[in-house]
Amino acid sequence: MSHRCLFPNLATFFLMAFACAAPGAESVLPNTKPLTTQGYLSAQMVAGIDRFLMGETERSVNGRPAHWKPDFSSRAAYEKSIEPNRRRFRQYLGAVDERVPFTALAFVSSSSSPAKVAETEAYSIHAVRWPVFEGVFGEGLLLEPKTPPLARVIAVPDADQTPEMIAGLAPGLAPESQFARRLAENGCQVLVPVLISRQDTWSGNGALQRFTNQPHREWIYRQAFEMGRHIIGYEVQKILAAADWLARENGFPASGSQPAQAKPFPVPIGLVGYAEGGLLALYSAALDTRIEATLVSGYFDSRQRLWEEPIYRNIFGLLREFGDAEIASLVAPRALIVEQSEVAKIERPPPPREGRQGGAPGKWETPDFNSVEMEVARANALIRPWQSAVRLVHGNEGMSVGPISERALELFLNSLRAPRALVPAGKPPSDSRLRFDPGSRQQRQVEELVEHTQKLLRHAEAVRDSFFWKNLATNSGTTGYASSLPGFRSNFWDQVIGRFPKADPASKSNPRSRQIYDEARWTGYDVVLDVWPDVHAWGILLLPKDLKAGERRPVVVCQHGSEGVPADTITAEQNTQAYGFYKSFSARLADRGFIVFAPHNPYRGGDQFRSLQRKANPLGKSLFSIILAQHDRILDWLGEQPFVDPERIGFYGLSSGGVTAMKVPALLERYALSICSAHFNDWIRKNATVDSSYSYLFTGEYDMPEFNLGQTFNHAEMAALIAPRPFMVERGHEDGVGPDEWVEHEYAKVRRLYTSLGLPERTAIEFFNGAHAINGEGAFKFLHQHLRWPEPK
Repeated sequence: MSHRCLFPNLATFFLMAFACAAPGAESVLPNTKPLTTQGYLSAQMVAGIDRFLMGETERSVNGRPAHWKPDFSSRAAYEKSIEPNRRRFRQYLGAVDERVPFTALAFVSSSSSPAKVAETEAYSIHAVRWPVFEGVFGEGLLLEPKTPPLARVIAVPDADQTPEMIAGLAPGLAPESQFARRLAENGCQVLVPVLISRQDTWSGNGALQRFTNQPHREWIYRQAFEMGRHIIGYEVQKILAAADWLARENGFPASGSQPAQAKPFPVPIGLVGYAEGGLLALYSAALDTRIEATLVSGYFDSRQRLWEEPIYRNIFGLLREFGDAEIASLVAPRALIVEQSEVAKIERPPPPREGRQGGAPGKWETPDFNSVEMEVARANALIRPWQSAVRLVHGNEGMSVGPISERALELFLNSLRAPRALVPAGKPPSDSRLRFDPGSRQQRQVEELVEHTQKLLRHAEAVRDSFFWKNLATNSGTTGYASSLPGFRSNFWDQVIGRFPKADPASKSNPRSRQIYDEARWTGYDVVLDVWPDVHAWGILLLPKDLKAGERRPVVVCQHGSEGVPADTITAEQNTQAYGFYKSFSARLADRGFIVFAPHNPYRGGDQFRSLQRKANPLGKSLFSIILAQHDRILDWLGEQPFVDPERIGFYGLSSGGVTAMKVPALLERYALSICSAHFNDWIRKNATVDSSYSYLFTGEYDMPEFNLGQTFNHAEMAALIAPRPFMVERGHEDGVGPDEWVEHEYAKVRRLYTSLGLPERTAIEFFNGAHAINGEGAFKFLHQHLRWPEPK
């Protein structure tokens, strides 16, 4: 895995401006202003990117109307006009798997646990399950009234509530807050699904003896996100499968596509959810037009701070098109009741402890009423002909305060064509199961989704083959091959990494520099370039002292790894941790006569930089959306320098710099070659498998999964976007990033590609006896050969 080392003692080192310039050198580079910035440039970069992303998040609200073309001329016209938005919303949620058809719920029983859980004068309660995908089932309770139902309702509890709690079978809620029970007492047929909880009991692999403190929701989220799926999408699908059954109960064939209904069901279908269940109720109703009325309690709000909520709510691209108001417009003109009610405060994942760490930070608390009110008003403004379709209820209205007030339930039933005052709560039901353990049911639910996701992972290579390799023109020469890449390159950039608009060429990069090194063979300068407001690129330029007037030389861009800084690639102090990783490869290449630029990438500061990823994702962006723009600006500036040959700029990166070596040259074609050191491997498996101790699922790198990367671009596919330019892998046998077998398997595709293009000499892999470090032997020869610069004699 990527190394992590902090070198705060270097802060003053690489900020020094030497008083005496080298002979023949200036303290400031020509055509640059003096760099007078004080302080820690790395921290300033991260802080500036943070401000930029927060500004983009605020601006996202004003950009959303561009994605919508509502037609209010009729209800049918409106439904048709928003269908593209509904389809995209489904993709964002990863609710894309085909649901399996079924005709009946299955009763869940055993010799000690009958299917009929309880019975009162008004209703009976059964333990049930229903299929969703192959091997994945919804599971919970069915509350069946003894008279024909007034409505059929799916009642979704919070993630830390069991179905038994809201049905009155288990302690934890006041009777008036047991909303499944209250609906059954008022004549509704009620189906209550189990949600994946926020506990961490089964977040890990017992066979490996590797566990984490990630909530079950995060444990599934991380692996599913890489495969274009989501814990939210999975649970929405369970709810929609329940709606399939309720539709069949109404005498209608179930439909996975949910077309707009021509006429109402004879018994209306409704959906109620609280807290995490409120999220799922809102999202499910937005996708399924069969749901006639929805009650969302303790969730609806502005999503502008989605980045600080629990990570299992992170949805790639959501805020470009959807806040809660826009999602509500997918529910309209059907009734949506929003209740602002108190929720349990979430401050962090389960506490880390011995053998269990790695959970991502995230918090959630009761939404502020004024904020909820503003979002409801915004929703009603978006659905002009039906401005009362979204109704706000304060938790203090009605007979009680807490999860789903009786006032809210009354409004919900009225919206379902079942007008009545709620009857008083009756005698609570009593669970007849003697040794019922909700934990074993939770374990089944977790393990089913893990296995489903791991099956997607096992099939992902075949999906990538069909998506990518079968559509490459590998038999048409380098020109024909290159012509087949732009669509894939755009897909990778726009759909996976996320692309911000290129910095306006008319805007000035405003280059600033100061000399910080004076060595025997080269001089070094800090260089800072503006990219966008608040975003700058920074790196260290090493210029050989034997440059002749008018000479243009090749450049090697040398990229540090996670938690590093540019100076780490330069230091010659062999007793330092940095030297052990980098072996001063920037300085050594400058000694060989290359111009070297060592840029700073902002993956530094632990959760500080990872929060940038969290802020970028809802915008459909990632940290590499910023890094790509910085490198684009760096290439602009390097290409303008009179001593640089812009056709001979190569890239060489270690660890997270190796991540950069795979992504940035794949998309920025001005890089003439790329060398990936201490990173290349089966990257999808690295991010998503539960069956290897190498997996990032067991570590704190919660920023690593990228939405749907598993079904689109592994390292071989990224290397194919670099081809036909030269590409090399540097690999230490003892490198903990992954085993040699993963590396060789993935690289075999690259070797085959270059051979099929008739260019086998343009790719290489060098194994060496070593760990997570630069080797600098075959890679140096590769640079000399392909950047056409003579090796020293």
